[in-house]
Amino acid sequence: MPRVSVLLPVRDAAATLRACLDSLAAQTLGDHEVVAVDDGSEDGSAEFLLARARADPRLRVLRGPRRGLVGALSVALAEARAPLVARMDADDVARAPRLALQAERLERDTAVDILGCRVALASSPGFAAGEGMRSYLEWQNSLVDHDAMALDRFVESPLVHPSVAMRTATLLRLGGWRDFDGPEDYDLWLRGFDAGLRFAKLEETLVEWRDSPGRLTRTDPRYAPGRFLALKLEALARGPLAGGRGVVVWGSGPVGRTWSRALCAAGHEVSAFVEVDPRKVGGRRHGAPVVAVAEAGRLRGPLHLAAVGQKGARERIRAEAARLGLTDGIDLVAVA
Repeated sequence: MPRVSVLLPVRDAAATLRACLDSLAAQTLGDHEVVAVDDGSEDGSAEFLLARARADPRLRVLRGPRRGLVGALSVALAEARAPLVARMDADDVARAPRLALQAERLERDTAVDILGCRVALASSPGFAAGEGMRSYLEWQNSLVDHDAMALDRFVESPLVHPSVAMRTATLLRLGGWRDFDGPEDYDLWLRGFDAGLRFAKLEETLVEWRDSPGRLTRTDPRYAPGRFLALKLEALARGPLAGGRGVVVWGSGPVGRTWSRALCAAGHEVSAFVEVDPRKVGGRRHGAPVVAVAEAGRLRGPLHLAAVGQKGARERIRAEAARLGLTDGIDLVAVA
């Protein structure tokens, strides 16, 4: 019985698979297995996996027709033998102590259910990651404890999927990954928060996460911004917005207006916008009045959404809201 099962879906990854498997073979935790599911590759990936498996019995290869990412992950999970599972993608690299450090933390700290780590960005040759990707990575690397991730969970995914490890039983209780027209990893984290699971992130940088123009998050409509927004709305409706609670939106710029339209379309009432720009105060956005920050403290009852995109603006809103007596996570939620 291995200590960790690495779930590795593979499709047409011949260009990066060797580096991925080399990094797993070099783990300081030798007591692991890699459950690789070839998802109908046509570039020789399956044959490469089989050749590597003949040399390393810790690598188990499952082949089949194309199922998609969630289908491949579900097959791998069903075959996993260890009490802990770790995610890995075929275009990423795990640094040598990754599995050992994550296994040690999960085995020692029963209060942690889902454990990530910090991630370094590894761009593909000839492709430079944009400012948005670098900003996202800086942001998610800053979230290392449960409370920080919980407060920012409606901003973006607080964990990089292939950096995560958890107990196999926990993942099974959540029902595994959901196959639908949206991001399966973000959906899993939101369901985990709903279920009261505790999240954590190792401060060490243990995964090199490759960015490339062919990544699913860039090419598959399931990872489009609208699908993330829909998931956030569904989770808010299950939690802070349950019972028909109204909404006050901080920020009447592009992010705030996008959220206002989506909220109204979903049947939620936006009663006001809060603005720091005096030129906008006194006007109306989408039928709701625009008020100054000083007036926001009197708008009790509705959920306040910090819906801004400018760097540092979210922190300023949180500080102003706290000064007005609004509690972060209860009266105020940050979104993007």
